[in-house]
Amino acid sequence: MLSLPLAGSCLCGRVKFEVTPPFTAFRYCHCSRCQKASGSAHAANAFVAAAQFKWREGEALIKRYDHAPAQRFAVWFCTQCGSRVPHAVRGRDDFLIPAGLLDQPPADMPRPENSIFWGSRPAWYVSPNKMPCLDEYT
Repeated sequence: MLSLPLAGSCLCGRVKFEVTPPFTAFRYCHCSRCQKASGSAHAANAFVAAAQFKWREGEALIKRYDHAPAQRFAVWFCTQCGSRVPHAVRGRDDFLIPAGLLDQPPADMPRPENSIFWGSRPAWYVSPNKMPCLDEYT
């Protein structure tokens, strides 16, 4: 059974989409490509079947980069603000959704099921549960 659609958008709000759960997977990816694309130790990627994804606005603002050496890796981004946006996964019938783009994730949203390419995480990475977590910038 499908849930109600979840709205998502880029940082500037000009690219909007909706995704209808359930997600087929949700994981943190620590591969070197996700580190470069996110500027972080990992990307938080959720996946849905293509039929469960819909662009709402701003699709013409999206630029796509397919990393030629990779079988499936791609980065789509908003040309106005640079935010990564969802993309169709090459060779599959699903969309990768950068989880941080969901405007109001529901309380019952599934948690990431695993971290992949763990051996590729940067040496400086520290799990959040191993350091103080603050509610705001200090």
